[in-house]
Amino acid sequence: MSAPTQQHPRAVAWRWRRNTLRRHSDVVEAWTVLLLGVAMLIVAPLAGAFAGSFTYGTAHARAERQRAEGHVVRATLIEDAPAATSAESRIRHAVRVRWTGRDGSTHTAVAKVAAGTTSGSRIDVWLDDQGRVTTAPMADDVQWGTAIGVGGATAFAVWVLAGGAWCTVRVVSHRHRMAEWEQAWARTGPKWTGSQT
Repeated sequence: MSAPTQQHPRAVAWRWRRNTLRRHSDVVEAWTVLLLGVAMLIVAPLAGAFAGSFTYGTAHARAERQRAEGHVVRATLIEDAPAATSAESRIRHAVRVRWTGRDGSTHTAVAKVAAGTTSGSRIDVWLDDQGRVTTAPMADDVQWGTAIGVGGATAFAVWVLAGGAWCTVRVVSHRHRMAEWEQAWARTGPKWTGSQT
């Protein structure tokens, strides 16, 4: 059994060198594949890092603004939240809550709590600068998780687009190459076969 032959480096890069077998479609394909390879290896990670960084910065700034403009009050549920089922263990339900304001006045509003929370339970409720119930600022670990998810999805999208373009270019280049070879054979074939068209 013979050892496998290794391809000579010059044979791999034949599309980059002038030779009689190289066609225009070979040159276009070589440059396009190079650019798409750079996009897949360099641009995709950079795009993912930029998108993730931008997402984290936006989420962090929003959370800081919410913390600066709002405040937390300790509220009491005045009604039960629907019981939790196995399929709804993470669903939060809107129920009425009551709290005492800084001026001693009593306030009621609707807030979202975990399923199964009973009346009389104490929860933290975030209020905006107008005293309205609002969502809690996004936690730092959630900000990072969102940023990583967006960054990864962006990098993957660039990689898929570049890979799809790579495959498309190869298919189109192959068709052009076959057409160019047919034209060349139409010119040189009669000299080899002795037939005249």
